[in-house]
Amino acid sequence: MSYKAEYIWIDGTEPTAKLRSKTKILADGAELPIWGFDGSSTNQAEGHASDRVLQPVFSCPDPIRGGNDVLVLCEVLNIDMTPHESNTRALLRPVAEKFAGQEPIFGIEQEYTFFDGARPLGFPVNGFPAAQGGYYCGVGSDEIFGREIVEKHLDHCLTAGLSISGINAEVMPGQWEFQVGPVGPLEVSDQLWIARWLLYRTAEDFNVSATLNPKPVKGDWNGAGAHTNFSTKAMREDYRAIISACEALGEGSKPMDHVKNYGAGIDERLTGLHETAPWNEFSYGVSDRGASVRIPWQVEKDGKGYIEDRRPNANVDPYVVTRLITDTCCTGLEKDGLV
Repeated sequence: MSYKAEYIWIDGTEPTAKLRSKTKILADGAELPIWGFDGSSTNQAEGHASDRVLQPVFSCPDPIRGGNDVLVLCEVLNIDMTPHESNTRALLRPVAEKFAGQEPIFGIEQEYTFFDGARPLGFPVNGFPAAQGGYYCGVGSDEIFGREIVEKHLDHCLTAGLSISGINAEVMPGQWEFQVGPVGPLEVSDQLWIARWLLYRTAEDFNVSATLNPKPVKGDWNGAGAHTNFSTKAMREDYRAIISACEALGEGSKPMDHVKNYGAGIDERLTGLHETAPWNEFSYGVSDRGASVRIPWQVEKDGKGYIEDRRPNANVDPYVVTRLITDTCCTGLEKDGLV
């Protein structure tokens, strides 16, 4: 007997990496081995030295194939077993280990948009639908498009054992969101990449595509983000740590250091309109969806909790955003003597 292992990795496409995958057949009971691929076809090697290595780092049940089949997320290595330059997970690992004592956890809200050919799902063939707003968390076939895909994706994520914590329709036809977490930085990033792969793969079966484009439709429509919720043990116990984390994110060059790594096309989405702060300004506030970082009202009331960085794009690399937030906020908490 044998089982199928779908090896999944992040390629070297710029400015936004793509997911790739291929299937390996393994004998029942066999451990997941390292594997290889042609890096010259994924923007990760030159043709004269094209071999790259897939190192399994996370696996889960394959909810599409079922049985004993698995999904296998991999890091990309060079043939000398060093991390490839496109391997952003390798940069997160030492930061996660350094600040593990502060117990950082994340919940990432992944927005995305379904497309039917060149049109967002639910858009008329000619012209535009009614203005945004009524579609948010809506119900009814006149406002909601793609729910059967969303429900199937949710079931797949749950069957895979991912830490999916919710779904909802967003403000534009065909636009949706799912949330992963709260779990640690490596865990949330690994699971988000698997959830993205499952989203694309599930949509295939409905002849629909899913995009993480941060501004899928120009004009008076919200973009698509990956709002990133974050806390440490100190933040979950003391409001002073909440303020310290916000101040750390806004200190010196930090706002621009983060924003330039929060996904391609961020200036198209962070305009200061559509529930965003301008990309080149930093602010934080309680219950303020127009701030760079929002402190939920319940957090202020309870005097403890978490913050929401509203700046990351839907197409952000979760390994990058969790590394930056962990490093900046945890370093700030140490500096302020709150850990």
